[in-house]
Amino acid sequence: MYNQIIDSLNDHIEKGLKLSIDQKKILQKKHKLSLSDSLDKGHWTTNLCLIASNFAKKSPKELAKNLSSILQNLEGVKKIEIAGPGFLNIFLTQRAFLNQTDEANKDANLFTSTPKNELKKIQIEFVSANPTGPLHVGHGRGAAYGDAVARILSHLGHEVEKEYYVNDAGRQINILACSIFLRKFNFFDDKGFPKSAYRGNYIKEIAESTKLDLNLSSLQKSKLTDNLPHEDEEQIDELIERIKSTHQDEWILIKQSGVNNVLESIKDDLKKFKVNFDHWLFESSMGKLSDDNSEIFKALDSVKENHSYKKDGAVWFESTKFGDDKDRVIIRDDGRGTYFSADLAYHKNKLDRGFDNIINIWGSDHHGYIKRIEASIEAMGYSKNQMKVQLVQFANLFKDGIKIKMSTRSGDFYTLKQLIEDIGPDASRFYYLSKQADQHLDFDIDIAKSNSKENHYYYVQYAHARICSIEKKFTKLGKSLPKKFTNMDKFHTCDSLLQLALNFQFIVKASGRNLQPHLIIYFLRDLAQGFHHFYNETNILKAPKDEQINLMRSLMIVKDAIATSFKLIGIEPLEKM
Repeated sequence: MYNQIIDSLNDHIEKGLKLSIDQKKILQKKHKLSLSDSLDKGHWTTNLCLIASNFAKKSPKELAKNLSSILQNLEGVKKIEIAGPGFLNIFLTQRAFLNQTDEANKDANLFTSTPKNELKKIQIEFVSANPTGPLHVGHGRGAAYGDAVARILSHLGHEVEKEYYVNDAGRQINILACSIFLRKFNFFDDKGFPKSAYRGNYIKEIAESTKLDLNLSSLQKSKLTDNLPHEDEEQIDELIERIKSTHQDEWILIKQSGVNNVLESIKDDLKKFKVNFDHWLFESSMGKLSDDNSEIFKALDSVKENHSYKKDGAVWFESTKFGDDKDRVIIRDDGRGTYFSADLAYHKNKLDRGFDNIINIWGSDHHGYIKRIEASIEAMGYSKNQMKVQLVQFANLFKDGIKIKMSTRSGDFYTLKQLIEDIGPDASRFYYLSKQADQHLDFDIDIAKSNSKENHYYYVQYAHARICSIEKKFTKLGKSLPKKFTNMDKFHTCDSLLQLALNFQFIVKASGRNLQPHLIIYFLRDLAQGFHHFYNETNILKAPKDEQINLMRSLMIVKDAIATSFKLIGIEPLEKM
């Protein structure tokens, strides 16, 4: 019925309203046919008359009277009611309603198929944590979010590529290598170990596993550690320079060993979390500024030509010309590129690969970084509208009523691996996605492990498992699961539950359009609540034969909506609890 009604509404715009071509185009895009939130308001609601009134210079109710007489003649429409300032509530016959429900169950995009000319080639870059230590629970929220968005957009027909950008160059990697070197040769005990170094046990493990043909005397060690600056950051930078200059070969080996070990750990954790990337791009692959043929040199050169100036020995990008709040240094006075210059080159690399849109999923602390990247995209000849940035707030974890502390440098953090071992990947993903990504999230591990209504993950999985159990009992009676409704005119028992399940396709469409997978979690909670309430009031297996078949068909549709929703956010629906 949805497509018939939509076609009728669009036909009315084209032929029934005396409007200009541009006005008709606007109406075609803006008018909506929505599922009613209550069957008291019909099965469908349209706002066409309300938004057409300004163009047609007629009252919404006058337009609604004309349109209602047209819709009333559609086969399957029982009645039309004009509501509020000009909404039309459309009531279907019971046969049309249940036929529509069967059709939607067979075609997951019946209501929301994306026109071919609107399908995009999309790249999503997410997680991209520096390979300086294991993933912690803060990274988990971005991983769950990015993967869910990718699954949803793929479901809607877009071509999606997931990418992890590996920052394997720069200061943090040098600090990692320095930390491993210091542990490898026991320069300091735990108390004296530099505060700005990485101090986790994983550093000791990497140091022990890294094979080096090098022995250091006490004198050699003293030369590396004597007369260090007192300030923590200056101290670690001085250690890096001393080690690099005196043990260059070993430095390269340790640096590579550190990155490889940490990346292996990251990939293993992501695999357990059911997040798989299509592409891993290394910052180092874009080369060095000193190489005229490198990607980073060419990217910066394209900006320098028309949008830069020199000041205090450094090269500045005129980002204020493109909406940034101040100009940015891209090459330091000593000739080294900045962190921003590497990101500028990376975004050119992405857009040169032919993506229609790129989606960057960043931590909320990167908010101030958006304008400068947009400016660089414009300066390089692309449109900033090709990039969408979604900020993800940090997740606060609580265990035994106590907030878990996080510090990558000190090594005092709760890893994603630990969380997966504690409550499993699926419960973790569910709770990470339970709120809008740019809102703060408090995540209570004890609730996530409980078998109670307070545990929404358990509550939704229990709904799916309950229906699976009913299906097994039904088939044990020698009956086959129904593939469609029968005797439709008399069956009204599950109308509200089915109307709720029908909303699945619209929820998925909205989730993809707005990059908001939390809407699927909200939908699952509502649907599970509706099912459990229905289950507690209905003895399905003792119902009369004809009604029982339709009851089973209704539950199958609810189960499919739960299962498909779960899969779109990377969760496996359970058949038993």
